[in-house]
Amino acid sequence: MLQSLAGSSCVRLVERHRSAWCFGFLVLGYLLYLVFGAVVFSSVELPYEDLLRQELRKLKRRFLEEHECLSEPQLEQFLGRVLEASNYGVSVLSNASGNWNWDFTSALFFASTVLSTTGYGHTVPLSDGGKAFCIIYSVIGIPFTLLFLTAVVQRVTVHVTRRPVLYFHIRWGFSKQVVAIVHAVLLGFVTVSCFFFIPAAVFSVLEDDWNFLESFYFCFISLSTIGLGDYVPGEGYNQKFRELYKIGITCYLLLGLIAMLVVLETFCELHELKKFRKMFYVKKDKDEDQAHIIEHDQLSFSSISEQAAGLKEDQKQNEPFVASQSPPYEDGSVNH
Repeated sequence: MLQSLAGSSCVRLVERHRSAWCFGFLVLGYLLYLVFGAVVFSSVELPYEDLLRQELRKLKRRFLEEHECLSEPQLEQFLGRVLEASNYGVSVLSNASGNWNWDFTSALFFASTVLSTTGYGHTVPLSDGGKAFCIIYSVIGIPFTLLFLTAVVQRVTVHVTRRPVLYFHIRWGFSKQVVAIVHAVLLGFVTVSCFFFIPAAVFSVLEDDWNFLESFYFCFISLSTIGLGDYVPGEGYNQKFRELYKIGITCYLLLGLIAMLVVLETFCELHELKKFRKMFYVKKDKDEDQAHIIEHDQLSFSSISEQAAGLKEDQKQNEPFVASQSPPYEDGSVNH
């Protein structure tokens, strides 16, 4: 008897705080996913980093042996300056791109990566004025970009997602949930094909040093706004039509980001995902909901009363002035 009562009380306790338990498991799962990613990346990339370090040490030792007139501190000073310039997008290699990093098309590409928070990092402001302007430009531009993308995605979602689903639901009588799931899957497939596979094939042809996997990697890193900067198109040696190429990449990134947001919004509107997300949200108390409803009703009633009083006052002001006249009394009443 006591065990059954204890079990029922535990069940009621879990049900009462179900949202908190789900949120706790969500946090734990996210932390475990972070640890899992760190373990995999470390185990995969650490051996390659070690081989690269050993190769660089051998090259440095061999270079110093072949050039005895050059001391190691002088070489390290030169290499440090070269690496610092490379971080700012300037290279001393003879086969590097001879184009400027801050012409109009390159600056337009940089501005698009800043506002979309992609930030490849291959080109950064050199002067203090440029850094200060980048801060001010980003503070204003990033919220502006979010507002712009939200408005565009809302309008596109109406025509691409909501109306087609509603049409098949009303016209053919299919279940709205089933139609929404099928539509989301098809939209995701079309988006991946048009903004990942096809551009990856194009980049693998236009970029000499990229294969299909590296091109697909660039598309995903860019449209997900990760922007690692290890692959940046249009920076090759003697790139043909570089200005037009940069403008095309800027348009591709903007359209691809809109398409990704539309797909995400489409999946987020699925009934199953909405129900799943509510498991981790804080549930409102009934007293809070009732207080909010009462407060809303009071505000509505007061606003209606104020509007009615204002209309009466306007009517009084607009009426012509009429002198009050006393009604005539009957003779019998006066005599009486």
